[in-house]
Amino acid sequence: SNLRIIPIDAPVYEAVWSFLVPFSIPLLLFQANILQIIHECGRVLIAYFLGALGTVLGTILAYYLIPIGELDWKLAGVFCATYIGGSVNFFATAKILELNLDSGDLLAAGTAADNLIMTLFFLLLFALPSLKWVKLIFPGNNFAQDTSFLEQSKRNFSESLTQELSVLDMSQALAISGISGALGISIASLLGIPKAAILFTTILIVSLATIFPQYLGKLTVADKIGTLLMQIFFAVIGASANIWKVLEFGPVLFFFAVVILTVHLLFLLLAGKLLNLELAELVVASNANLGGPTTAAAMAKAKNWYQLVTPAILCGIFGYSLATFIGVALANFLG
Repeated sequence: SNLRIIPIDAPVYEAVWSFLVPFSIPLLLFQANILQIIHECGRVLIAYFLGALGTVLGTILAYYLIPIGELDWKLAGVFCATYIGGSVNFFATAKILELNLDSGDLLAAGTAADNLIMTLFFLLLFALPSLKWVKLIFPGNNFAQDTSFLEQSKRNFSESLTQELSVLDMSQALAISGISGALGISIASLLGIPKAAILFTTILIVSLATIFPQYLGKLTVADKIGTLLMQIFFAVIGASANIWKVLEFGPVLFFFAVVILTVHLLFLLLAGKLLNLELAELVVASNANLGGPTTAAAMAKAKNWYQLVTPAILCGIFGYSLATFIGVALANFLG
């Protein structure tokens, strides 16, 4: 867009924010069965909540330490949401707070800074269990050599690769997502708070996933469609960004994110040590906070912590359903 090959501003970009964002969010929450999450996550869920609290504390500190401008409270909410849930919460919170309308360049700079710091932070999370001083603090290592879940994990992965995409399943997933989004918008409008439509949509779809877990749980194609739509949001943000503005705001937002994640990790490790949590549980929970279910599960598999794969996925999905609420609440508190 900066080379004028495609437009930097177009009506279709706003259509993506207005329709595809609320439409895609329910698709990523079909597995958000709250009862299953509470039952199966155990200690990882405790670590996840500690990580979320660390993110909130880090965001508050970054807000007061690093001046960004008049939209700093909105950016704080967006960063807080994405470091509790994931990218889907980044977009959802930005839409609710109307950050995409206030400053598309600032949002693009935030996305760029987030992507860079996330890459570096994931490398740190992978390295932590191998560091000598960390081993001295967390001497227990009850997960690294446990491969009892290996064969089941391989079977599940193989099944996911060979699973056929059913037209009926796709149609059902799209219909449920569309209806949930429409109901969320209607409820928010009736209550006089149209900006909160995504929050009501989230409540509806999580309730359905909890009440009808077998039906929604089998529609695994929903997550694939939702992930595909997420790539469209990234493309729109990139296309609508002024590269010079991104370069101007990017470094400041990078350090803003560094403060948040530093507090997040230090608080998580300290609180986890006090509660006698395993280091494996802490780093997987942190990964679920930041990257969501996909990256957290991938890390658990890569480290041979196979019994943590399911809690990683469930905590990540739980983060999707929770983070937007926290991000919006914190933004309004700071603003």
